[in-house]
Amino acid sequence: MKKVGVVLSGCGVCDGSEIHEAVITLLAIARAGAEAVCFAPDKPQAEVINHLTNDKVNECRNVLVEAARITRGAITPLAKAEADELDALIVPGGFGAAKNLSNFALEGAGCLVDSELRRLTRDIHAQGKPIGFMCIAPAMLPKILDMPVRLTIGTDIDIAEILEEMGAEHIPCPVNDIVVDEEHKVVTTPAYMLATRIDEAASGIEKLVARVLDLSA
Repeated sequence: MKKVGVVLSGCGVCDGSEIHEAVITLLAIARAGAEAVCFAPDKPQAEVINHLTNDKVNECRNVLVEAARITRGAITPLAKAEADELDALIVPGGFGAAKNLSNFALEGAGCLVDSELRRLTRDIHAQGKPIGFMCIAPAMLPKILDMPVRLTIGTDIDIAEILEEMGAEHIPCPVNDIVVDEEHKVVTTPAYMLATRIDEAASGIEKLVARVLDLSA
């Protein structure tokens, strides 16, 4: 059975992983007969947002502990993830990708990426295994791979310009499709960068999971 690493960034679109994206990813992996192996950084969140009001609140939460809500506790600290034990890697979006897995939300093109995510992704890539990033998560790829890569975050011109400044080749993409960099085995999809309903997000995410699994053959 293929094992797919899934890196989460908390729980909730405003300060962690986008829950719909994460759950659709896990469901698609299971339905394909593969096994999802979940990870998250064991560190404090950059900030905590009240998802009812969208206001920042004065709380401290741990990324790993919050992500465990999505996985029903079946999750491991990202520092323990090893590329040798995985066949592929997928990273759902949500602002946690731009706040906890990186600081793209604050620094844009000058962002830094979590060192353990960078290590794992680079090791997966070096072994010729596929990578799938969705929503805003692809914004980290130029900093992670240190090479030109074809990717998408949808149709947001301003963010696309930042990614091209970072060295990426941004490809506009509708919500129900994917962009595949065949050379580097990188698959991306807009998900909730464009989706207005869960079924719209699912269409692209399911294609991404299927293609990542195909590339891991």
